[in-house]
Amino acid sequence: MKTVYIDFTEIGDYEDFFTQLKEKITLPEFFGDNLDALYDFVSGSAELPLHIEFVNMSVEQLEIFEDLLVTLEDADDELDDFTFTYFLEQFEDEE
Repeated sequence: MKTVYIDFTEIGDYEDFFTQLKEKITLPEFFGDNLDALYDFVSGSAELPLHIEFVNMSVEQLEIFEDLLVTLEDADDELDDFTFTYFLEQFEDEE
């Protein structure tokens, strides 16, 4: 299974997200930078099995990218060979 990690420390908006996604996954030329196109890609032309993992998300980004998370969670629920997870950024205690 191929795993693609998307690091949210450098992502502030959807444009940043799609830029990083295109660096990690070869998308079709006709791919539109929107959630419908992402779902269509994952459910239709992506090389499966595939796991996408978001790392270092902030609590603020959970709200900003809520629709993205829902889209990929739906794909995870509906497709056998696609999985998706996300993780919040972690800070070490400075004691």
